[in-house]
Amino acid sequence: MKRRTFFKTTFTLSSAAFLYPSIALATESNPFGITKTPRKFKVSNKYEFEQTKEITQLWIPLPKDEDYQKVVGFSYNGNYSEAEIVKNPYNTRVLYVKWNNANVKPTLDLDFAVVMQERSTDFSKATSSTIYPSEVVEFLKGTEHIPVTPKLTKYVNEIVKGANTSLEKAKAIYNWTVSTMYRDESVIGCGVGDAKKSIEEKIYGGKCTDISSVFVCLLRNAKIPARETFGIRVGQSKISNACGKADEKGFANITGAQHCRAEFYIDGIGWVPCDPADVTKVKLAEKLPNDDKKLQNVKDYFFGSWEMNWVGFNSARDFILEPKPTQYPLNMLGYPYAEVGEDAKDYYNPKTFTYSYTSQEIL
Repeated sequence: MKRRTFFKTTFTLSSAAFLYPSIALATESNPFGITKTPRKFKVSNKYEFEQTKEITQLWIPLPKDEDYQKVVGFSYNGNYSEAEIVKNPYNTRVLYVKWNNANVKPTLDLDFAVVMQERSTDFSKATSSTIYPSEVVEFLKGTEHIPVTPKLTKYVNEIVKGANTSLEKAKAIYNWTVSTMYRDESVIGCGVGDAKKSIEEKIYGGKCTDISSVFVCLLRNAKIPARETFGIRVGQSKISNACGKADEKGFANITGAQHCRAEFYIDGIGWVPCDPADVTKVKLAEKLPNDDKKLQNVKDYFFGSWEMNWVGFNSARDFILEPKPTQYPLNMLGYPYAEVGEDAKDYYNPKTFTYSYTSQEIL
């Protein structure tokens, strides 16, 4: 078995922050009792394929390093022929693994540890400037699933009518999204995220990628940089079990817990976190009416905040993986992507390709 281990030391926190997390009671201004105290999670992933004479390839999205989320430990081992961390478009870090030995049943174990803290936004820092850094301008452009077209621009102009600043427009689009779209449990996985089809055909039901993609598409057509961020829930939520759960010891089986959030960019603030999809999920899971106080609190919280019981991977859409696979472009990379020979495996319903994810919060 081959094993690779990496540890990062650029981010340090006192052990007391993990052993004795601060406790905040719910108040009117902080209805969920969420604090800035860092949370640390260890995530363990296992992958297994059928034995075959074909070449087997696997691309695994890896966690981002951001000011709110730091990777502090990373290792992997297996009977692979080669493995390397590859930088893909949209600044996406991917572990690429290849098996070309017909005498082995391909397996891989991957572990990483992440320290995170709640993201929140000081909206008072917003300016009215629409001049953006070059790396942000990329998220004004249309893609196959998130197009920018005259028809969609005309549509969003009706939604933001009366709003003057980019922030006011973003809030109007957010309000439209959470009040118009709804969670549809019949949709497979996180959904396809075909925003054009959803808007033009008035398909307002969907899962997190569908809802976040519509939000992002409308923002881009309003000339506001925006992006989905794909990741996975890793621990207990203080908002609702619908937003993540674990046992009393902080352990969770998170296989299938992938979740797509969204961000938009405002000069003076930077990237603003949002999660319109979880507003619709809490509403459905807890059967909350539109005028419910908790639902309003959830809606208010997720415009400008992320509860960090979730690990973010990347914001890649409609792109070509590297090394280049047989199937391309790829719609998104929130799930592991695999090919055996020229056959792309279904990561929503794998049969000859299986994987499992677990998470342990370090309390």
